Formats: sequence, C-alpha cells, structure tokens
Amino acid sequence: MDFHSLPTEIHNQQKYLGKSCFDWQPQPGQYLEYEAQTYLVLERKHCYQFKRGKYHLSHMIVSVQEAAIPKEKSLVDGKWIIGDSSCRFNAVSELIRCAVNPVGSCAGCIWREHNS
Repeated sequence: MDFHSLPTEIHNQQKYLGKSCFDWQPQPGQYLEYEAQTYLVLERKHCYQFKRGKYHLSHMIVSVQEAAIPKEKSLVDGKWIIGDSSCRFNAVSELIRCAVNPVGSCAGCIWREHNS
C-alpha cells in the first residue's frame, strides 16, 4: 500500500470527524482542510493489522483542532515555525508562537524583543 494514500481517520477532541486519503503525510504542526474547515494536526498515530504472519500499516489516525492558518510564519532549520523567528520569546515551534503571547500577533506585541 502506498504510504501517501493510507486511509486517515480525523478526530477532534475525541470526536470522530471522518476518514480521508491524503496525497501527503499529515504531520503534527501542519494544517489540513477537511470538509471546508481548516485544522491543525496535533498528533498522528499509525495503526497496524496482522496479516499472513506480518504486521502491515493499515491506516493512520490524526488528532486535530480547528485553527486558522497563521499569517506570521518563518522557516528555521528546515521547519516552519509560527511568529517572528528574530524575537527573543519565540518558542521555535509549529504549535506555539511564544511564551508571553502564544495566540496573539507578533506585530504590535509589547513584549517583542529582537535577538542580539
């Protein structure tokens, strides 16, 4: 089975939203669209099935939450992070913007400090 076409179950806070096959591998920190809604992937699990004496990857389960794609993103060491990467308080994460302003915008933030 092609890994990119694995059936993927989508769950939001323990609620089953549906099943889909993506042409990419959903990873934590990435965004996906499902039924006209944007979700942030929080966790990915692989499920295996025992057939003919071997375990085979049968499907994936992703845990998601509703989210809007952030406008402030930076590429750091090959991964996209949220917020201004030059700010001292940036968490260098795909999930959390920073310690002092995790959901707000970097523009106009009173705690914004550039690394020296």
